[in-house]
Order: sequence, then structure tokens, then C-alpha cells
Amino acid sequence: MSLLVVGSVALDSVETPFGRVENALGGSAVYISTAASYFTKPIRCVGVVGGDFPQEHLRFLEEHGIDLDGLQVVKEGRTFRWAGRYHYDLNNRDTLLTELNVFSAFDPKIPDNYRRSAYVCLGNIHPGLQRKVLDQISKPRLVVGDTMNYWIESTPQELVETLKVIDVLILNDSEARLLTREPNLTKAARVIRGMGPRIVIIKKGEHGALLVTEETIFSAPAYPLENLYDPTGAGDSFAGGFIGWLAKTDDLSDANLKRAVIYGSTLASFCVERFSVEGLRDLSPLKIQDRFRAFMDLSRFDEA
Repeated sequence: MSLLVVGSVALDSVETPFGRVENALGGSAVYISTAASYFTKPIRCVGVVGGDFPQEHLRFLEEHGIDLDGLQVVKEGRTFRWAGRYHYDLNNRDTLLTELNVFSAFDPKIPDNYRRSAYVCLGNIHPGLQRKVLDQISKPRLVVGDTMNYWIESTPQELVETLKVIDVLILNDSEARLLTREPNLTKAARVIRGMGPRIVIIKKGEHGALLVTEETIFSAPAYPLENLYDPTGAGDSFAGGFIGWLAKTDDLSDANLKRAVIYGSTLASFCVERFSVEGLRDLSPLKIQDRFRAFMDLSRFDEA
């Protein structure tokens, strides 16, 4: 089934205790699209870059079957840049640089041939822009949205309006608590469901993810990695694996939502093993399936 992805396309400079990269491919739309590309086609990507965006990065996306007709290129502008430094506890980082550049005026225009996309994934952009995208889409089967603490604090009413028109909200544990003022994550998910999304996924970093629907509460484990180099893009890779699997199967049952969460976690685990998108570059169906089964084995046990 067709999948539309809208979000940022960026050049990231990242330093962790295990190495560093400069001007590497990044951005929410990139990670979501790349992760989803292992499950479904076509993937239609909408974003904006400057004239300085490297051709090699465009080739990478095209090689993964990502349709770039919706990628705006502002030839006289500069691409969105972000730089950050992670500590030994990779949950903590310092933002060293944020240059929005052409992304500051991003006005997502959805090409006519994208407007009947069955599945839509809205990366972390202004909630008003997320609604503007949906106004251009004809009856999508499923809309997945992401948000962050900045939008929760700075545009709360805009976010509340957006939550009314999306089906799935993906956010991390601190964002869920901030949005709901509820410390208990299960209760927080119920509060968020009352705001509009019928499916809520709360990411808990190294402690896995929590899926809450009307009928189901499912706690997924995190994969115990020995080599974890760069957590940048892990959440977006999770979202890409999640919606990619749903678009592939076109099955929105609670049982398949659980599988989608594990596939999302699987793609996120590959992402963090290398810098930028390198962990997602050359995956095979067999490698993905092997790790999916490893996730299953983490929590499988027999009754005494």
C-alpha cells in the first residue's frame, strides 16, 4: 500500500563517545522513509532541502525506492543543519547547533499523485503543518503522527487540534507525561486516547515501548545491543518500521499492531548500531526477520 512521509531532511553533525560524523544524512523524513522501505513501496517523501544538499544523499534515497517528487529543492538556500553531542549515557545529549535554513519556511505541498496515499506518517514538524498536510490528503486509511516537547510547550492548542485528526500518536515517555500531566504511563496513554488518537505508542528508550489501544496494553522489550553508537533517528526509524509493516500487511488488528511495534523496534535497533543512516543502508529481509525473532525470544517463556 502507498505510504506518504512528511518531515525534515537534514544534514547532521553528531559526536558520541564512540566517534563522530559531519554533515551526515539525517532528518525525520529520511529515517522514517528508509526504515519503511524494507516493507512497502511506493514511499512518497515530502520535505525541503537547499541547493547544497549532496547528490549522494539523493541517490541513497532513490536506491531505497523512495519517490522524491515531493522533495522541494531551494537552490539558493541552505539545508537544515543540526549538531549534537551525546554523553556516555546516550539518553543525554547537548544540542550544539540548530540552523533551520530552508526548513524555517517549509510549506508542505502534496503533489496530486500523492494525495490518495493510503498510509500517512507525519514526522516531527509544527502541528499546524501536520494538519495542513492532512487537508490535502483524500481519506487516508491510517495517519501516524509524531510530536515533541517543544510543540507541547509552545503550541499546545495547535497540537490539541491536530490530535483530533490522527489515528496513531508516537511519543516518548517524558513527552507523554508533559502532555498529560500524568506520571503513570498507562494512564497517560488513556488520557491521550481521549484527545483523539485511538492508538498510542509511548517509547521508553532502553526500556522498550508501550502500545495502548481500546482493547490492548502491550509492553514491548528493547533489544539488548552490545554495539550502540548513535541514537539519532532511532525514534523515527521505529515509526518507519511500524507504519511500513502496517502498509505492507494492510492489517490494523491489535495482533498486527503488536507485530508492527516489534518491527519498529527492530529497525530502530539497526539504526543505532552505526552513525547516521548507515545502520539502515544494506539490510536484508533475512536479517530483519532474524532480529524480529530475537525480539520474540526476549519475552517468550513457558508456563510451569
